[in-house]
Order: sequence, then structure tokens, then C-alpha cells
Amino acid sequence: MPSTANNVRAMRPERDNIAAPDLPGEITWVGETPQSMPALTAGGPVLVHFLDFSQLNSVRTLPYLAEWDRRYREAGLTTVGVQAPRFPFGSDPDRVAAGLSELGVDFPVAIDAERELWLSYGCEGWPSLFLWTTGGALSWFHFGEGEYLGTEMAIQEELRELDALRALPEPMDPLRSSDSPGAKVMPPTPELFPGGSWEQSWTGAELELDYEAGGAFATVEGTGTLTVTIDGSDTHQLEVDGPHLYKLAEHDRHEEHHLTLAPSPDLRIWSVSFAAGVP
Repeated sequence: MPSTANNVRAMRPERDNIAAPDLPGEITWVGETPQSMPALTAGGPVLVHFLDFSQLNSVRTLPYLAEWDRRYREAGLTTVGVQAPRFPFGSDPDRVAAGLSELGVDFPVAIDAERELWLSYGCEGWPSLFLWTTGGALSWFHFGEGEYLGTEMAIQEELRELDALRALPEPMDPLRSSDSPGAKVMPPTPELFPGGSWEQSWTGAELELDYEAGGAFATVEGTGTLTVTIDGSDTHQLEVDGPHLYKLAEHDRHEEHHLTLAPSPDLRIWSVSFAAGVP
């Protein structure tokens, strides 16, 4: 696994004059509509985070984003989210608002229904993060989970450009052992689309699969009950009340298990995804 120092260098842009694409004026927002990017970056650094509220890697990063927004908003940081829908329901403003509220997100989030912003920013999967300097030049970027310490330190560097004497907190402690700088993790089982692709959901009586991971999750739409059985004996039920990411099982480390899902008739399973775990 690459060292933290090498990762930090890789997250710095190769040029110091990459300018922030503006936010389309006609885009739908959950929360307060922010100013244009030139206006936002004139007042301080801006963190733009592309996500999907029902996608595993996005959901795992959001506690860090919410805490950074809480810690650094008064110091001059602006945080902007962009919901880049992965599944058809991800363009519906009411569903997006409900999903973000459940995840504790209260910074403004644009609904990039056609992924126009996604393309203009050059995103490479969920999530994709970009930190822009005061003045609007790209300072830091990261695709996927991880680099939480490096990202927070980059935020603090930009804030010290505004006020070198302002006291800033110690960076957050990792929320999971796999988030620690330099942590070695095992590759989990690849994401499964039981309907055949990310564009088609699955409905049926029972779904069985084997996996190796630190945890298993499902993106489920509808209202009803999902019965989850691990290794043929450990059974529990999840109440599904709309499109969200639901935790099926979580383990202390990377483990092998057999999973059985039995959804009630009105549920649609879009994806079964797996979290990386430490060896």
C-alpha cells in the first residue's frame, strides 16, 4: 500500500491554475441555494463533494464531511454537496432530501440529475472530492474513500491562508480502523447488481450469495421488511421505509460469510455492496 506521504503528493493537483467550474443557475438544491463559485471562493476555501445518498462509499464518507462543515464553517470554509444519482430514484428531490436528512447532512446539496457537474469536474466514481482555494484554484482532490487526515490538513492549510493566527482543532480521529492513515485493508467482494446492472432492480423471493468483506450493505427501494440471514442461522429483519442504503451485517475484520436476503413483495433491491475490512 502506498505511504501516506506519497498519497498526499498524489492528491495535490499538478497545476496551480485549475479553476473551479461554476454551479449551474438552474440546478435543483436541497437546502439553501449557495452563491456562484466565484462568489463563494472570494470569501474563502470551498469543499465540493460529489456523492449519492444511497451508495456505500459515499455514505461512509459523510460523517467526516458533516464534521468538517461543523468545525470549519465559521473559520471560512464553505461545504457544497452534489448528489450525482446512481439509481433512478436519486434524482427525486423529496427522496434525496429525506435521504440526506437521515444521514445528518445539513450543508447545501445540488441534484446533478444529468451529471453535468460530474462531467465538468472530471469525477472518477463515488465519492469525488475537490477543495478549492480562496480565489478558486484547485488545491486538493480525492476519489473514493480514505485520505481523511490529508483532506482535513489541506482544509486547515487553506484556512490559515485566511487567518494564520486562528486556533484550529486537532484533526478528527479515524471513525473506523480501516480509515487510519497507512491502514492495510483487504479488497472486499465486488458490488453485486442482482437485477443484472445498476439500471435494473431485483425483485424476488430470496437472494443468496457468498462474500468476503468487513460488512455487507444493500440499496433498497420501497416499503416493507427485508429478512437478513447470515451463515444460515443468524437472522434479523430490517424495516425498509424508502430508498436508502441499509446495513445488512458488519464485522470487526475482513471475514467470509453466506448471505440470504428475503424481501417482502414491494421491495426492490438495486445493489448489494461490501465494505473493506482490516485483515
